[in-house]
Amino acid sequence: MALSPQLQPLIGTWQGTGSGHYPTIDPFSYSEELIFRDVAKPFLVYQQRTWSPDGRPMHMETGFLRSPTPSTVELVLAQPTGHAELAEGTLIAAEDGPVLELQSPQVLVAASAKPVEATARTYRLVENQLSVDFSMAAVGAAMTHHLHSDLVRAED
Repeated sequence: MALSPQLQPLIGTWQGTGSGHYPTIDPFSYSEELIFRDVAKPFLVYQQRTWSPDGRPMHMETGFLRSPTPSTVELVLAQPTGHAELAEGTLIAAEDGPVLELQSPQVLVAASAKPVEATARTYRLVENQLSVDFSMAAVGAAMTHHLHSDLVRAED
């Protein structure tokens, strides 16, 4: 099994800025780096990191992105906050780039971690810009939009 051709345009390093909000916190901004790395297998290695405007590390997650069929996608990831997700969804092969719509209706949560019940992610590639949206149901709040970032491919 080879890497899905629909995932190939994601390969590389993406960088940019984002903003976040949630009912339980103040709005904030951040810088983000997303890496999709080809390892000659039928999946991509996924790495994500964010920093505050003053350069302090904020969040990171790592995992694997796979597309078992031309129209489905799976993101398996772990976070140092004590959360693990298996997000599944659709891969839309749009003319100007792929759109990945993923949902994780259940999140594994360590006893010491903040409660997160479910997540939803959308990755939309249009030409050379990757937009990312993240929603979650957590700490007693219903599913709510939390993060948006606009990233461009970094020069390698």
